[in-house]
Amino acid sequence: MAKENKIALVTGAGRGIGAAIAETLALDGYDIWLNYRSNHAAAEAVAESIAVLGCECRLLPFDVADEESVAEALNPLLEQETPYILINNAGFARDGIMALMSRYDWQSVLNVHLNGFFLVTKLVVARMLRKRAGRIVNIVSTSGQVGVAGQVNYSAAKAGLIGATRSLAAEVAKRKILVNAVAPGFIETEMIEDLPLDKILPTIPLGRFGQAQEVADAVSFLCSDKSSYITGQILSVNGGIV
Repeated sequence: MAKENKIALVTGAGRGIGAAIAETLALDGYDIWLNYRSNHAAAEAVAESIAVLGCECRLLPFDVADEESVAEALNPLLEQETPYILINNAGFARDGIMALMSRYDWQSVLNVHLNGFFLVTKLVVARMLRKRAGRIVNIVSTSGQVGVAGQVNYSAAKAGLIGATRSLAAEVAKRKILVNAVAPGFIETEMIEDLPLDKILPTIPLGRFGQAQEVADAVSFLCSDKSSYITGQILSVNGGIV
């Protein structure tokens, strides 16, 4: 692979699953374009760990749902280099029952997951098409596969991203661009801290919560030559809960 293609852009990579993905792809030999929204200290810590691995890490603070910010951050870079890998990981949950959910809670979750995917991917995939090479992995969720009470907005966003994954995969396959998704279950990150974990744990066949590294390893596989005949698929990392 040419050096100019040894770049991975990871959104929402300042902590949690995104940080684990960025560090694992660096271990695989990729320089990282690390997107985050506002937690500079956390992002800088990830960048330092990537530097220890001998890879470069470019910090890109922008809101993936803000079209102007996305273009301002990425267009100058994309004029010079094209990432071989794009990981759409940026996202958050704003849970609540639908009867009491505000329009803001509904819209903000969809904006980041769906509009963020669209705005970032549109810019990057256009360059990938010219190169006739690339891997795109979208981080979805068990919630988007089966639905979870209290997460109508989050489930809708992730289900939409699953559909987008399959459609985009069909669009770009002839240009040797593979598009897949990884669907984590209950992973030990900040996102599950406020959940009733004592009630959730017995529902997981493996009897434990997952680790961010286990999700990152699945992403690494989908970005490797070992997955060269896999596209349009959803790889579940959930301990058997679905």
